[in-house]
Amino acid sequence: MPENTAAIMARLQESNTRFVRVVWCDNGNVIRGKAIHMDALGRQLERGEACAVGLSAAQQAIPVVADGVAPGSGLGPVGEVWLVPDWSTIQSLPYALGQARVMGSMVKDGQPWPWCARQFLLRMVQRATAQGLTIKAAFEPEFYLLRKDGEKILPADTTPFAATMAMDVHGEVIGAIAAALSDQGLAVEQYYPESGPGQQEISVRYTDALAAADQHIVYRETVKAVAQQHGLLASFAPKLFEGQAGSGCHLHLSLWQGDRNLVPDGAGGLSGIAKAFAAGLLHHLPALVAITAPSPNSYRRLRPHCWSGAYCTWGMDNREAALRVPSNFAQPSPTHLELKTVDGAANPYLALGSAIAAGLDGITQNHPLPDPVQQDPGVLSEEERRDRGIALLPQSLTAALSAFEQDTVLLEALGKPLAQTHLAVRRAELAAMEGMTLDAEVELLRDRY
Repeated sequence: MPENTAAIMARLQESNTRFVRVVWCDNGNVIRGKAIHMDALGRQLERGEACAVGLSAAQQAIPVVADGVAPGSGLGPVGEVWLVPDWSTIQSLPYALGQARVMGSMVKDGQPWPWCARQFLLRMVQRATAQGLTIKAAFEPEFYLLRKDGEKILPADTTPFAATMAMDVHGEVIGAIAAALSDQGLAVEQYYPESGPGQQEISVRYTDALAAADQHIVYRETVKAVAQQHGLLASFAPKLFEGQAGSGCHLHLSLWQGDRNLVPDGAGGLSGIAKAFAAGLLHHLPALVAITAPSPNSYRRLRPHCWSGAYCTWGMDNREAALRVPSNFAQPSPTHLELKTVDGAANPYLALGSAIAAGLDGITQNHPLPDPVQQDPGVLSEEERRDRGIALLPQSLTAALSAFEQDTVLLEALGKPLAQTHLAVRRAELAAMEGMTLDAEVELLRDRY
């Protein structure tokens, strides 16, 4: 523990904490944890021992579809790693009295374990720091509130986009979610009912990259737990209902040096470094979606005319472009980039770390940024799109994984062990879900994400 061990222990004891969950997010994007009882934690500290929980190495090779190791993952029944708490992230859980949560990083033989997604993001943050950059980020998730009607699972309302009636219907649960997020240190910014029936969006303020991924774990856990306490189910699965809006998890990114945001050029456009970063994202995006949209269910959402960013292009305030540059009421504008091809199946550490690797490669290689597209690319003819270099992103996980296997920059960034295992996990999911109907996919994934 850090130097303020006594203060942390006193705070946990004051809140009558019995268990501290040490949490990680695996390659299948399932949030998992092991809990240390306070008595055991106290004994470890009294003996001056380093606090950690043991974990089978194979846990990083478990697909979302089954409790078994993915073939070809490079991991198996032999091997132990240690989940070491990052005590700077400790929080009492307002929705689970007597429990607290701390984020864990995986260590083996005293060194960061190559399969650890959180350690991967930290490496990419350090890579940016070596180039004189600080990456700030925020995930912007959409989720559905659902209710049980006998054996059926239905949307919790039937209201349209931003209807104030939905705010009234769900005022109690949304208020409780927002309060619980605030209690855990997340800065809640906006809320509105989204396009789908029962679909919601609560946005939180950006922060440094590692903290942004950590707070997305907090967000997901909190939304699902509080919804359950109000007799509802919450799901971040990419596509729940045919003919209704899918749920994205847009990734907002900005580049900083000290207190200076490097994204705007001062004249209403992107700076040179922001253009290069954006060009790197677009250059690697066909492969990157294997990380940011990594489920077969993702590709039911990632379609033209669905505002999901199905085309590998960018534009100012263009919600059909994969990379949107939002304008800002306050000056200077723009302040950041929005990557729309991220959804609730994505491990946030892998998604954000891979996006940083792609953007930094754009800066290093000085990739040129194509001209912006200021219309729906889907209304252009194939010839027009070809002439303007506007390509449709992979429309299946199979195609995305194939592109990822050919992307040496992303493979190098993740490192061979993590890349191999991620591919194996997603291929196992692909094989298990092959030929499934949407209803069958939803039955499998609704409660996992």
